[in-house]
Amino acid sequence: MPFGLKNAGATYQCMIDTVFKNQRGRNIKAYVDDVQIKTKCVKQHIEDLRETLDTCRTYNIKLNPLKSIFGLSYGKFLGHMVSARGIEANPKKIQAIQEMKPPQTVQDIQKLNERVTALSRFISKSGERCLPFFKILRGENQAWNEDCAKAFQSLKEYLLSPPLLFAPVQDKDLFLYLSATDNSVSAVLVRKEAVRQYPIHYISHILHGAEVRYPPLEKLSFALISAARRLRHYFQAHPIKVMTDQPPPENTPLPRNLRKVAKVGSRAL
Repeated sequence: MPFGLKNAGATYQCMIDTVFKNQRGRNIKAYVDDVQIKTKCVKQHIEDLRETLDTCRTYNIKLNPLKSIFGLSYGKFLGHMVSARGIEANPKKIQAIQEMKPPQTVQDIQKLNERVTALSRFISKSGERCLPFFKILRGENQAWNEDCAKAFQSLKEYLLSPPLLFAPVQDKDLFLYLSATDNSVSAVLVRKEAVRQYPIHYISHILHGAEVRYPPLEKLSFALISAARRLRHYFQAHPIKVMTDQPPPENTPLPRNLRKVAKVGSRAL
């Protein structure tokens, strides 16, 4: 299939979903032409590998041996490092930020933001951390200033030990923590085991225009909507409990479309 066509990627993904429909979510993860066979033990891995190769043979799918690696316990998948421990940020992407000098031009700041975006799922409250950079891009600040320098240094220090992310457990509840400030909204999706919490995905959004004037509860609602859109596959596959440390005051009059969100947030706390 020629990949220059507009819908080639979507068509190819549809084909992959159809071919591996009996394996996806069980022993295979597949995104377009990246296929990962996942197994917890060596003996089962051989069986899973045989099943996958039989499927490829049935549908006449040819594999490139130069792009195939077998028996990995640690490797890159979709730009992230995956191991038995969890999902780690790509060290090369972190190094690209660590080696950057303080940006001098708008183009340099744009490049920095692109690199931060590539790691955003690993960065807690990335919008708040990078707000000084966005203010320059939006024309609110004209040049690199002390706030930008502090934010840049703080970002580098944070990336010295980025969090390890984890996969959800099938049929287990997930928890979505929401946070809102004057200039941004953030969320983190976690799974709980006993008293420990394991992060799955961080989300952040810098408010602009009319969004900045939203009341606190509407900002939390906006954070929930943003998370539901970004993490739709998690919302469709798991029960999710919404948590926030900013419940609305009692007896506060609310629009009908916000009452349920307020009720859920208060009950979760």
